[in-house]
Amino acid sequence: MRVTSAAAALALGAASVQAISKITRQGRYLFDESGSRFFIKGVAYQEQGTVVQSADNSFGEPSTFIDPLSSGSACKRDVSYLQDLGVNTIRVYSVNSSVNHDDCMKTFSDAGIYTIIDLSLPLNGSIDRTSPSWSSNLLDQYITTIDVFASYDNVLAYNVGNEVVIAVNSTVAAPFIKAAARDTKAYLNSKDLDVMVGYAAIDGTPNWRDPLANYLTCDPNGEGSGDLSIDLYGLNNYEWCGDSTYEEAYAGTNADYAGLSVAAYFSEFGCVQSGQTRTWSEVAALYSDDMTAVWSGGLAFSYFPAESADGQFGMVTVSDDGSSVSTSDDFDNLKEQYGNASPSNSPSSGSDSYMNCFSTNDTWLASNTLPPTPNDEQCECLESNLSCQFTPATANYSTIVGELLNYACATLGEQGASCDAIAADGGSGTYGLVSGCDATIKLSYVMSLFYEANDNNAQACSFNGNGTVNSQASSAASAAASSCVSPSTFTPTAPANEPTSSGGSSSGGGGSSSGSSGSDENGAANIWADNRALAGMGAAFVVSVFSAVWTLV
Repeated sequence: MRVTSAAAALALGAASVQAISKITRQGRYLFDESGSRFFIKGVAYQEQGTVVQSADNSFGEPSTFIDPLSSGSACKRDVSYLQDLGVNTIRVYSVNSSVNHDDCMKTFSDAGIYTIIDLSLPLNGSIDRTSPSWSSNLLDQYITTIDVFASYDNVLAYNVGNEVVIAVNSTVAAPFIKAAARDTKAYLNSKDLDVMVGYAAIDGTPNWRDPLANYLTCDPNGEGSGDLSIDLYGLNNYEWCGDSTYEEAYAGTNADYAGLSVAAYFSEFGCVQSGQTRTWSEVAALYSDDMTAVWSGGLAFSYFPAESADGQFGMVTVSDDGSSVSTSDDFDNLKEQYGNASPSNSPSSGSDSYMNCFSTNDTWLASNTLPPTPNDEQCECLESNLSCQFTPATANYSTIVGELLNYACATLGEQGASCDAIAADGGSGTYGLVSGCDATIKLSYVMSLFYEANDNNAQACSFNGNGTVNSQASSAASAAASSCVSPSTFTPTAPANEPTSSGGSSSGGGGSSSGSSGSDENGAANIWADNRALAGMGAAFVVSVFSAVWTLV
């Protein structure tokens, strides 16, 4: 193990280089401006956040994060080590749209290092695999992140999700991922931002894993335009452990993805085994001719330490004062393997073609009908016309939203009424009028139904002091929904309350089951001026008297 001071580390990478080359996708391959194939040689770059182990968090997902692109001094400390590793790309799982990122993004751009940025946030800012939806608060969060990163030349791709679909029963979440990709691509195109849109998938059994790749890259309309397809498919793959071989670890997976129509890469790799140093021998296979016809490289997990049920990941340790890092044998071994990797520069071009989507079956439950584009104006129109409005008695109200919805919907169900308007079912492709609004508007809608079902009794709007009668409402909740909300697909625009940073460039959100990062130092709880955008996954609920899949986000 060796320790190098921050000053010495900076000296190694002090020389600036020319502007970073633009990377584009042609069919299944990535190319730089010279026409050469581009292979991702990367590393996951995010300190692990606070993980609270519980039965509801079997993945060990962090609940807080530190934005790794917000500290210019930390990025300058690390850049020479990343260059020493031979890294050309880092993946960042969680970023904060209210702080500045100029120093870090310039540092990495000058070093020829691209970024893949997850748009989601831990817990309250991502598509919930158990109660999925695509709603206005998430779309606004994604757009804000894009806007504050728009001026940087080294954003390779934005991920719209990470490990959302994890088994057959969660394939019903796929339509929400695809809708997120559709609207994200439409927004990028409207701003003339040539950045790829991706997704990072968990590995799993081929009966649902392979259809997921097809689904996210197919065209349900048969038009082959790519508007409904992601551009970059990531697979978090840990099949190669110890001294494995291509045939044992990768041959089957390689064959399964051979027909994929977009670029693919390993969005995480690097199996750990108790007491063993990783040799990274899989790198030779990943960049060999056996695999480069299908894959465009990968990202080793992880630069920073990250604890999981499988063991301790990480290649460096940061000193207590944050000024220096110590590298490990894992670091040295990956450096050697990346240095020896020399993938073939073929083919020299690619062409776009998109597969047709297939129908549902026993192991693939997702409908080809996608949720509409969330509409802030329509949801705000609805909220202003509801007879009972959610006015929380506490600032930390995300935990009570689900409880109040459960109570109201269960009671309405007993009275023969329905909460169908807030339901979103990716299996049947049925999306209620209010399903695209954020959780608090959904709650106001349900509270209004309850209030009206109880003869407009003011007490029925109280909800333990969390509701207020809206004297300006002139119609019933269902009529207000029909009047205000007209679901459609359109090119979204930036939210009215989009935050800005003092430096003109800042960053937004990203979260991962294995790579989110954590602390409140960067104001994770203050990302949005409107805090109700944070009410979501943590308040998910299911009403047993209904068959629909309910969602809060």
